[in-house]
Amino acid sequence: MSSTSPVLSKAAARRVALAAQGFRDIKPAPWAATSRHVQRVIDRVGVVQIDSVNVLTRSHYLPFFARLGPYDPALLDRARDRAPRRLVEYWAHEASLVPPSTWPLLDFRMRRAQEESWGGMQRVARDHPELVAAVLAEVTAHGPLTSRQCEQRLEHDVPRSSEHWGWNWSLVKNALEHLFWAGALSSAGRTSQFERRYDVPARVLPPAVRPSALDPAVRPDPAAAAVELVRIAARAHGVGTEQCLRDYFRLRPDHARPAIDHLVATGELEPVRIAGWNRPAYLHQGASRPRRLHAEALLSPFDSLIWQRDRTLALFDFHYRLEVYVPAAQRVHGYYVLPFLFGDRLVARVDLKADRGAGALRVQQRHWEADAPTEAYPALDRQLRLMADWLGLTDVLG
Repeated sequence: MSSTSPVLSKAAARRVALAAQGFRDIKPAPWAATSRHVQRVIDRVGVVQIDSVNVLTRSHYLPFFARLGPYDPALLDRARDRAPRRLVEYWAHEASLVPPSTWPLLDFRMRRAQEESWGGMQRVARDHPELVAAVLAEVTAHGPLTSRQCEQRLEHDVPRSSEHWGWNWSLVKNALEHLFWAGALSSAGRTSQFERRYDVPARVLPPAVRPSALDPAVRPDPAAAAVELVRIAARAHGVGTEQCLRDYFRLRPDHARPAIDHLVATGELEPVRIAGWNRPAYLHQGASRPRRLHAEALLSPFDSLIWQRDRTLALFDFHYRLEVYVPAAQRVHGYYVLPFLFGDRLVARVDLKADRGAGALRVQQRHWEADAPTEAYPALDRQLRLMADWLGLTDVLG
């Protein structure tokens, strides 16, 4: 990084990041969002993380609410579950929804399934290859199937004695997950219980991407894929360090650095310095650089704006940690805590729970930053009321 590289103030970098993530875009009227608005968010962020915690609502719905306001979640379900799909599921950042065109770029991860997937997946592939083959054949013949449905079909179609390995759920589930990681299976969507519906990629991916996606021999090589993935990350960040750009798709340094160098050489990324940051940063050539930006949004703990916690601290001076897995007595801010974005700053955190039985959005804790402006207080109340309405809840309590 040259000492002559352009310098951005931290506030300017924040505005660049917020604009890149779609927080400068005009929200539609409540409940007026269309599939085009959903697609706009997809195009902005590139990756939507999935998580199973459902104390408020499934996390992948929340980034769209933050950027669109109240909308029909069925629009997102349709983009994921119905052909031609606009979103497919794979291990991108973590378990994530990505555009179908991104799926073949992750072939390098699929090829490393046997070495890098979780232990149970590796063991079933190593110790029970005949089970993995049977599971793949069953889904190919009868998919889409949940893991339970696959187990039941196997018991009927390929009976095995319990003295062998049987068709126990754990092994079948691990076989399905191994095949999913390896790219031999995809997900045709989720059930209302959030179970994956496994199917073969040929029936999941839209026709436009099948020629380059279904044949591993013609998918981009790892170096070319890394360039495309860093490009997506750079557009979604606006400005970010190498760590930011790597983390978006969990790329290794030896993959990300040559890709960043390539994009710098072609002029797509410009090395810059951000005041107060120790690490060099890169500005995307298409990034908007607004002089002012005002947004109001409640952010999922898994929102791509804040999921890289070092970046969140560096940009917003906001130390944020997820406390879902912290023992209750040791939590500082609560169980499922959403940061509140006001203007171009994170000014508060609220621990929220959808109490369906009582018909209420429960605000279990509120914590304001010391320098939060007074006008942010009624703004948070407005956002909580909007969220309650969106979730079909009558009251906001707490």
